[in-house]
Amino acid sequence: MEQATRSRMSNPLELVPELGEVSVALFKAVGNGSVPPATIGLVGLRASQLAGNTYTLIRAARELRKLGESEDRIDALPSWWDAPYFTDAERAALALVVAVLGPARAAEKVPAELYAQAAEHYDPKALATLMI
Repeated sequence: MEQATRSRMSNPLELVPELGEVSVALFKAVGNGSVPPATIGLVGLRASQLAGNTYTLIRAARELRKLGESEDRIDALPSWWDAPYFTDAERAALALVVAVLGPARAAEKVPAELYAQAAEHYDPKALATLMI
């Protein structure tokens, strides 16, 4: 039996180059300085894990390594709530990405308690940045 050795779609921008402009604008908006780059990277990697997107997962992990993130933090991200490597602010950001991208368990995607917890660490601009 032959095993697949590559993702079905290695780079969506090869198929729809116009998305490159949108991607550049989005990355610029997210990099507005309201959230530390490492936190943005962790949120991006976790979002890629939740979405099951190989291309963005590999890209996000590479970016975190370029930022100097440890392999322990990158490897432990799937169990961030139990791992000792993340700050309270990072945990709040990661909880937000799970709430936004995960299946809705209630009428609200982001429960008031979770939003309040995240708001302890991030101002409104940073919260919007994280949820984008």
